[in-house]
Amino acid sequence: MRHRQPVLLVCRARESNMLGMAQSQPVSSPVETPQAGEARPAVELIRDLESTSGYWAAVWTMCTMPDVHLICDAPIGCFNLVATAVPDYTDAIPHIHNITPSVMREQEVTMLGTAGAVRKAVEAVRQLHPDKEVIVVSTAESEMISSDHREWLGKLNPPVPFFWSQSLEGDEWAGRDRVLLWLWQHFGAPRATRTEPVAPNAVNIIGPTYGCFNSPSDLHEVKRLVEGAGGRVNLVYPFEATLKDTPRLAESAVNVVMYREFGEALAKALDKPYLFAPVGIRETTDFVRKLGELMGTSAQAEAFLAREKKTTLAPLWDLWRGPQGDWFPTTEFAVVAGRTYADGLVRLLAEELGMKLHFASGRPRLPGEMDNIQIREALHKKQPAFVFGSMNEKIYLTEVQAKATHFIPAAFPLPIVRRALGTPFMGFSGVVYLVQEIVNRYYELVFNFLPFDNLAGGAQLREVVNPLTMASRLVWTEEARRQLEQHLETIPWISRISASRELRAQVERYAVRHALKEVTPEVVARALST
Repeated sequence: MRHRQPVLLVCRARESNMLGMAQSQPVSSPVETPQAGEARPAVELIRDLESTSGYWAAVWTMCTMPDVHLICDAPIGCFNLVATAVPDYTDAIPHIHNITPSVMREQEVTMLGTAGAVRKAVEAVRQLHPDKEVIVVSTAESEMISSDHREWLGKLNPPVPFFWSQSLEGDEWAGRDRVLLWLWQHFGAPRATRTEPVAPNAVNIIGPTYGCFNSPSDLHEVKRLVEGAGGRVNLVYPFEATLKDTPRLAESAVNVVMYREFGEALAKALDKPYLFAPVGIRETTDFVRKLGELMGTSAQAEAFLAREKKTTLAPLWDLWRGPQGDWFPTTEFAVVAGRTYADGLVRLLAEELGMKLHFASGRPRLPGEMDNIQIREALHKKQPAFVFGSMNEKIYLTEVQAKATHFIPAAFPLPIVRRALGTPFMGFSGVVYLVQEIVNRYYELVFNFLPFDNLAGGAQLREVVNPLTMASRLVWTEEARRQLEQHLETIPWISRISASRELRAQVERYAVRHALKEVTPEVVARALST
C-alpha cells in the first residue's frame, strides 16, 4: 500500500477506510477567507487516523451475538469492509452473517429519504430470521442526511430498536462504550428480574468484541486468572453471550473490564465493584489479590499466586538470568497501541524490566501524547530496537528501511490474525510471551549484524579484488567520520558495534568501486543511500 500524503482537514471527522487511514472529508459550510486583521479559523492537520468510526464499533459489538440481526442504513458497499474484508484479515472471520444494508441509493439521498429502504429491509429480515432481534444502526452516509428513524421504528409491531452510532463524530472506542451501555439500558436493565442473592464469586468479563487486537488470547488468560483467584465466570459480554443473556449481567458480584478504552461505562451502570484486566507482573499480582478480597477467596488467590511463581512465571526467571538479561537496560522500545496495551507495555518493559522507553502514545490519545505525524517524525529521526504498533508504524519504519528495528504487532489496523490462545499480552502468561518474543528477536537482531569475511567469494565482492587492501589506502576526513557516527546514533545500541563495521565496509566498497582516494561526507551519504 502506498503511503498517504498529509490531508488538511477543517473538521476532525473519523470515518476511515479499510486500514484506518485518514480520508479527506467535505466541510459542512464554505470556509471564508479572513479579512485583514481578522483571526484565522483554527485548522488541524491530520494524517493516518488511528481508529475506525462509531458505526464500525456498533457492528463489531452487536454482531458478536448470534440472536441479533443488524440493518445498517447505508449503501450496499458500506458493509463489505466492516463485515467481510477487515474481520477476515484481523479476526479471521470470513464473513459476519448477521448484518444487512438498507441499500441506500441516490434517490434516497436526494429525494425520498431512507425510511422506505429501511422498512423494506426490516420486513425482509423479519421474514428470513423471525427468531432474531432486528436492530437498525445509522452510518456516516445516513447521518449526513439526518436519517434518524427511532420514532417510526418504535411504532412498529413489535418495535425495532434504532441506534444512532455517531459515526461522523465518534471513534471506535467511544462507539463501543456507548453501544455496550445502550444494550444494557434497552435489553438488560428492563428485563433483569433476578431476586435471589448473587453468588459472591460470580464475575462478568466486559469488553471483548470483534476488531479488538489479541482478544481471544487475552480473554483466555483473564478467565484463567479469575478462576485461579477462586471466581466463576458468569458472562463474557458480548463476545460469548446472546442478546437474551444481557439481563444476566446483573448476576455478578464483580466485573472485570478487559480494556481501559471502553467498557467502564457499562461497569459503572451495573453498580458493582469492577477491576481492569492486568498487564505486567505487579499489576497481575494486585489484580488476583484484589479479586480474591472482593469475592472472599483471598486464601485461594494467594495459593494461586504461589503456584504461578513456580509454574507459569518459571520461564521468565530463566530468560532473565540468562546472558540476554544484560541487554534489557541498554535497549530502547516505542509503543503505539490502545490505551490498555500502551500503558501496560510501558509498565512491564520500562518500569519492571528496565528497558529504555523511546516514546509511547495510546489510543485514544491523551493530551501531550504524540499524534501520528509526530510519531512518524520520531521514527524517521531515530529507530529504537523494538516498536510495538499498528500498520501506521510499520509503514513509517519501512520508509526509512529500519533494518535494526523489530516491529511487533500490538494494535489494529493491521493485516494480522490473532486467534491463537498462546499470544497473550495480559496476565502472567502475557509477561512470559512478551519477554520470549523480545529475546527471540534480540537473537535475530544480532544475527542480522554478524560480521562476515568479505573475501568469502561472490561476484559482487570479487569485483573489488581485495577490498581490505584497497580500503586501507583510503583516507577518511574528520567530517566523514562524524557523519558516519551520526548515522550510527539512529541504530539501536545492541547492534551498533556490528553495524559500524558493516556500514564502514559499505562506504569503503563504494569508494573503491568508484576509484576514490578520499572518503568525504558526500561519499558517505551516497554510499549509505544505495
